[in-house]
Amino acid sequence: MSDERRFNEALEYHAHPRPGKLQISPTKPTATAHDLSLAYSPGVAEPCLEIAREPDLAFRYTNRANLVAVVSNGSAVLGLGNIGALAGKPVMEGKAVLFKRFADIDVYDIELEASDPEDVIRACEMMEPTFGGINLEDIKAPECFVIEETLKERLDIPVFHDDQHGTAIIAGAGLINACELTDRRLEDLTLVINGAGAAGIACAKFVISLGVQQENVILCDSKGVVHDGRDDLNDYKQAFAVSTDRRSLADAMRGADVFFGVSVKDVVDEDMVKSMAPKPIVFALANPDPEIPYDRAKAAVPDAIVATGRSDTPNQVNNVLGFPFLFRGALDVHATGITDRMKVAAAHALADLAKEPVPASVLRAYEADALEFGPDLIIPKPFDPRVLWHVAPAVARAATEEGVARVPLQDVDTYAEDLRARFEVTFGVMHNVRVRAQQEPKQVVFPTGDDVRTLRACARLIDEGIARPLVIGDEHEVRTAIREMNLDLEGLQVRDPRTDPEREVIAGELFGLRQRRGMTLVDAREELDDPNVFAAMLVQRGDAAALVGGLTNYFPETIRPALQVIALETGRTVVSSTYVVLLGGRTWFLADCAVNLEPTAEQLAEIALASASLARDMDTVPRVAMVSHSNFGSVRSAEAAKVRRAVEICHEREPELELDGEMHADTAVVRSLMRERHPFSRLSDTANVLVFPNLTAANAAYKLLYRVGGGELIGPILSGFSRSVHVLPRDAEVGDIVNLAAYAVLEAQRKKGPVVAR
Repeated sequence: MSDERRFNEALEYHAHPRPGKLQISPTKPTATAHDLSLAYSPGVAEPCLEIAREPDLAFRYTNRANLVAVVSNGSAVLGLGNIGALAGKPVMEGKAVLFKRFADIDVYDIELEASDPEDVIRACEMMEPTFGGINLEDIKAPECFVIEETLKERLDIPVFHDDQHGTAIIAGAGLINACELTDRRLEDLTLVINGAGAAGIACAKFVISLGVQQENVILCDSKGVVHDGRDDLNDYKQAFAVSTDRRSLADAMRGADVFFGVSVKDVVDEDMVKSMAPKPIVFALANPDPEIPYDRAKAAVPDAIVATGRSDTPNQVNNVLGFPFLFRGALDVHATGITDRMKVAAAHALADLAKEPVPASVLRAYEADALEFGPDLIIPKPFDPRVLWHVAPAVARAATEEGVARVPLQDVDTYAEDLRARFEVTFGVMHNVRVRAQQEPKQVVFPTGDDVRTLRACARLIDEGIARPLVIGDEHEVRTAIREMNLDLEGLQVRDPRTDPEREVIAGELFGLRQRRGMTLVDAREELDDPNVFAAMLVQRGDAAALVGGLTNYFPETIRPALQVIALETGRTVVSSTYVVLLGGRTWFLADCAVNLEPTAEQLAEIALASASLARDMDTVPRVAMVSHSNFGSVRSAEAAKVRRAVEICHEREPELELDGEMHADTAVVRSLMRERHPFSRLSDTANVLVFPNLTAANAAYKLLYRVGGGELIGPILSGFSRSVHVLPRDAEVGDIVNLAAYAVLEAQRKKGPVVAR
């Protein structure tokens, strides 16, 4: 991606459709005067008085138990330096998004115009009643050490500086496993750390807490080895000054077992790696370019264990493996702090997880037939959903054992299973789809080449290697729009139905398909002027593997041409649609929301099985509820009988599938209702696939979840065509287009469509 294009896309992303990346939404009903009287006066007085009587009840009656402050003064922002508090706000919002995305933790980002550490300390002290924890972010050293240490002493909530400890914890997990693989003991290691800022000092402290002897740790800064003969050291560096005649980084690395780099690129060469002990452990973590690239380190010493901060090499040390789950565990036991023991527990949990069999969803995401514990897998992959329910319970247990948990953890296994149930289905649902699409990009045709959203989405699809887009439209107008938006769309194919050199051939093929349905050759030529018809024909004849339409047309206008020229899949009698709704830490699959008005029992069964298959495609184990106004025979009506018959058909066709009904919608999604009233149900837990008896019910359900519930939508995803065809809603944004195109590519891979246009 060009710098100019990244600039424009980043600004567009942060500005639209709503400025920023966060919003605040109420979690209680506020529709009536009675609701408001409970939310505010006079009802709010009751929890206030309870909290005044017992302060810890704030964790019960307010959002404090799930609220973290991301606090920064902007003095050391990413690779941008001291850009100030306000300029750093987009980064802090981004951190908040990661907390929410990976651990369902709510965040207020707090940017402080404060260069004096005492001002930051005092501000955090004054805010303590609001938050369950504080994540310090992007504060320069050595002030960050003073701030964190002081706040940990003064506050009764977890305080954590991720720039220090995040890298240390993840690298520490890798070190534990690297030592096991090279037959080393932590207490015998000689370890060199290059970089004596926040992360370097924290890594030095952390490896010592893991068992490395302090006298065997050599710290280096930009002037060389931190030794006891230097008079330019601050107190934090002085604590690691060693008595040695080694002065340069090259001197320090000679014979060392381990190298940790948290500094700058290209400060280590092949000879320095060769000078280390046999089977060296090299963690070159400078970002985006490491101290020595992975391939050069491995070329120098092939049996070295190498980690970097990059996603395109094995053993990525990524802080996202740490801070969300550390805080999740701490918050859930109402911890008064984050201790060294809790951090060590997190590192060991990560190290242990790396040794477990990798699930199929992660293998698919990284296009691997197998991933096994070894030199190229010493820490879990980022976005591995299992990290949450391995690390958070380990942290919560450590807090309990150390006596810093206000609400001690009673059952680690139950807590882990609860976390898994809450988060497994939504964790990385589209990430895995995108990664799998990238393995074999397909040609995707967009009939809406005149829509700026389509062009922006095409730019992202090309940049991320997800698809090879083809747009329908006037080539001059499309290219002009691309230039005006300053998009980098090299490789984009544009086809104009009016001037296409194959127009007459395609018209003849369309006539052949529709000649016995009242179409003449003249009609076929005229029909091709419709971009939706032309796009459908390109997919039918194999010029494109998938079609993603909609945006500027109503749903029927886009799907009708596809229904007329593209055959159904073998065994299908109808095309159906499913919306994926991400809401409340869960993923819901709702069908059929867009196509079939009043499906028969047989069609309803077909729709249910297709939706279950879609859930599996997205690495979700389906539990299907056939929704009705009747609850297991409570009402006798034609519609209830239709749903009941559909259930029977599904059981006959896929007896192993968890599917049941007919049932009320709340029975399907409320665990207590299902277990207490209907213990005979075939569903082992709440349903995640909801199949409705008609289009009205399904359409209303997804729109309410989206508009009122605040859910995030993916879709509608169509199934039943022999080729990959999908239709976007008219209000779709660029991200929606990219998501649906990624799924279209994944589906086209399965349907064996062509990779490129003919």
